[in-house]
Amino acid sequence: MAKTSAPLKKKPAPRKPAAPPQAAAAFDKIVPEIDSLSRDALVPINIDIPRAVSQVLGVLPGLLALRPTIAERLPTHDVGLIDRLETYALAAWYAHLLWLSSGGAENALKPLLGEAVPLRENLLSDAEALARRGLVDAEAVAEIRAGNGHIDTANDLVALSALFSAGWSEIAGKTAATEQEVHRAGELGPQILAALGVREHGAAPAPTDATDRRARAFSLFMHAYDQTRRAVAYLRWDEDDAEAIAPSLYKGRGGRGSSSSDATAAPPPAPPAQPSVAPDAAPSVAAAPAPAGAAPISAPPVG
Repeated sequence: MAKTSAPLKKKPAPRKPAAPPQAAAAFDKIVPEIDSLSRDALVPINIDIPRAVSQVLGVLPGLLALRPTIAERLPTHDVGLIDRLETYALAAWYAHLLWLSSGGAENALKPLLGEAVPLRENLLSDAEALARRGLVDAEAVAEIRAGNGHIDTANDLVALSALFSAGWSEIAGKTAATEQEVHRAGELGPQILAALGVREHGAAPAPTDATDRRARAFSLFMHAYDQTRRAVAYLRWDEDDAEAIAPSLYKGRGGRGSSSSDATAAPPPAPPAQPSVAPDAAPSVAAAPAPAGAAPISAPPVG
């Protein structure tokens, strides 16, 4: 196969997931798809959702740059999945926050913030040291440093967790940050956002409703990204940079032990990509209760 373009020069860095209003808007936009998704299409939640969303948002610009080539070279591929990937990612992030808030997060805000503020500063200082040595993306670290307020603190922790995890094989032993800190940052960020939302707006959705919608939003997100990865793998086979453009979300998970957002172990590696990238049926899981309307979490005041 002829080369489609030059190899990727810079590994994309994970990004902040989004403020709750943006994520809520994305969730609202795909509610009809969430509610109509067949239960047979649900996939197990076996990765950390906030970290996965952060990683996908980081590589999204490169995926969008390949969109014209995918549309031209793979006419059977649904390029609309690329167009909707950011929306699906943010919707999955928001559904995760709704799920967390359904578990009584309203009582946890003060101690969570007490732990989060020093953890953010320590990880951020470590990331800046790594950036000066060219081991992590300096622009991504600077963007995290610019945040302020509780919402930014929460999103910063998610972004830092994803940043360290994505490059852990390269930076382990070169930083004072520990795997436990990286893992804890990925847990704290979403918990703080959920607690802020419940504090500001009161009652959260029923646990069964929130669990069901989280599973459905996650399944839409993963299907869109998996199909996009298959297209990228086929087109970039000769360049051997497909994994940098659209990395597996199951790799580089430094700092992950068992997490409250993980249900099972990571699946085996995917088979080689095929040129025809029609949607595949996803593995089924136990049927969840039928979804009901979930009250969205809007952004609380920053401070």
